[in-house]
Amino acid sequence: MTDAAQAKANRNVIFLVLVASLGYFVDIYDLLIFSIVRVKSLTDLGIVNKADITAQGTFIINVQMFGLLLGGILWGVIGDKLGRIKVLFGSIILYSAANFVNGFVHDVNTYALVRFFAGVGLAGELGAGITLVSETLSKERRGYGTMMVAVVGLFGAVLANIVAKHFGWRNAYFVGGGLGAVLLLLRVGTFESGMFKNAENSDVSRGNFLSLFTNGKRLLKYLYCILIGAPLWYVVGVLVTQSQEFGMALKAKEVLNAGDGILYTYIGISVGDLLAGILAQITKSRKLTMMVFLLVSIGCVVYYLSSTGMDSSKFIKICFLMGCSVGYWATFVTIASEQFGTNLRATVTTTVPNFVRGALIPINALFAIFKGHYGMIDAGYIMMILLTVISLFSLSQLKETFGKDLNYMEETL
Repeated sequence: MTDAAQAKANRNVIFLVLVASLGYFVDIYDLLIFSIVRVKSLTDLGIVNKADITAQGTFIINVQMFGLLLGGILWGVIGDKLGRIKVLFGSIILYSAANFVNGFVHDVNTYALVRFFAGVGLAGELGAGITLVSETLSKERRGYGTMMVAVVGLFGAVLANIVAKHFGWRNAYFVGGGLGAVLLLLRVGTFESGMFKNAENSDVSRGNFLSLFTNGKRLLKYLYCILIGAPLWYVVGVLVTQSQEFGMALKAKEVLNAGDGILYTYIGISVGDLLAGILAQITKSRKLTMMVFLLVSIGCVVYYLSSTGMDSSKFIKICFLMGCSVGYWATFVTIASEQFGTNLRATVTTTVPNFVRGALIPINALFAIFKGHYGMIDAGYIMMILLTVISLFSLSQLKETFGKDLNYMEETL
């Protein structure tokens, strides 16, 4: 390859990582905007009782997560059958349109329905982006690429909180739709993965989602990839999203703001993702990195749940620390991407993070059961310990994939 051709290839790779990062930025903005505006938006829709806000908010977030579950399967299969680029375009059109519509809702059922379609659309963004970056960068550098996607992307939560706080919840949804439209224009210059093109020209079966369930060893590997990420979404989806309720149980000195909590949690996650990426590159082990972060996260959650009488300042600091401790999102998704061949990689990389997000549905249900028996705080402890033990066991069952050659096909028979 000539110097000019190499320089062009490097520019293409940099552009790809940049666009994937901005895509995840918009993804996180739209994914978390409901958690940030939950109380304000439901109050404006006429729901004033705190118990009703909690119940209706849980209903809407569960519907959104169900959309992510279905969308993960849909976009994953499309990504392996038709290409990663088609997923990036199709998903962004759907969730941008849904967010524009979301700014006009006036009842809970419509709100939930629109969040369902937003969830379906959002499901394709991260998996397709990580798959493209993993397959385009060299095996020595792809960890840095996926790390940058996560670090830049997670700051979408920062913007979501700022917009919601200063411009209102309806305008926050309009901004989300506008960001998607801008991103769509940037996507025009992106290119398809060379590994996918090779797979496209072969006779191997691509995007066969059911093949993940027809082989016991492959199924267990797939489930382990999902389970290692469950504690992260529990921290964000329950401990921080329901911070008002936890604040009451902890006799906080003032009302804890979930929007601020999510903002600083995601700043922490961005910092954690950066540290996790560097640690994985230094140790050349994604498994060791995951284990360290999982163990540290237990300590941070214990600190949160034992902080009786905290004020908003302490709450923000704790959220930042919890965010840092669960900042293994990019590492977790990269592990999943590296476990499977090119013909199933987009399916796995797209479905796994969305199944983790969708796991919030049973997590919410189980947490509600524990809360009814043991109270808010003890339920918080029980769920975190349970999910972390499951995650550590699942991690122990997966092979180390740092530096693994990804240019191979998965046997699907």
